[in-house]
Amino acid sequence: MDDFYTEEPEFMKILVAVKRVVDANVKVGVKSDGSGVDVASLKMAMNPFDEIAVEEAVRLKEAGVASEVIAVSCGVSQCQETLRTALAIGADRAVLVETAGELQPLAVAKLLKALVDKEQPSLVILGKQAIDDDSNQTGQMLAALANLPQATFASKVVVADGRATVSREVDGGAQTLSLSLPAVVTTDLRLNEPRYVTLPNIMKAKKKPLETLKPDELGVDVTPRLTTLKVVEPPKRSAGVQVPDVKTLVGKLKSEAKVL
Repeated sequence: MDDFYTEEPEFMKILVAVKRVVDANVKVGVKSDGSGVDVASLKMAMNPFDEIAVEEAVRLKEAGVASEVIAVSCGVSQCQETLRTALAIGADRAVLVETAGELQPLAVAKLLKALVDKEQPSLVILGKQAIDDDSNQTGQMLAALANLPQATFASKVVVADGRATVSREVDGGAQTLSLSLPAVVTTDLRLNEPRYVTLPNIMKAKKKPLETLKPDELGVDVTPRLTTLKVVEPPKRSAGVQVPDVKTLVGKLKSEAKVL
């Protein structure tokens, strides 16, 4: 029998950041004092854009491009549930930077930068934005702090020969970027469709390692830099009306809507 040799894929870590947010199907309201959104007793879930990021990282591992996927979350202890979901999708291990205080995008970027320094991943993938605050800042801030090339709003990611080729949609059409690794990529909805998490994988996720750290252990100050002055609900939309003819419609657009 002839001997054969199968080359092992180069050791490549992917770090994926995930955030715990209110479930996208849940309606939220503003607190009575206007200080913020009332999320007490609401169902929480992984940010949908971050779920896409985890799926992409796992697909890269399954394709033999990566050897390890590390899921990271920053926030309260309940974020462990979100990390367990990432582990059930296919991440190998998880890290929770636990803090009960408010975490703004810059603080999260600093924490992720500290973990990038510690773990030395070849690729960092995170959702382009979170559906709670819609800041769309963390990925860009992380790339700036870590001095890494970045590609935002990715709709396709190909990793080969020490580079990541990222396709993204822009106002004028489509754009393709080639990044040297390590790099930061943020995901858009078109990138993939996350898999359904099966019960056996949920059970396996309970046995995967989950490390808990504090911001102080990473040498990061997470004190908020921004102050929310007031939060209000959007004005209620008035019901539509039917008009008998175009002349009446034009008249209402002029006198009531004042758009003509």
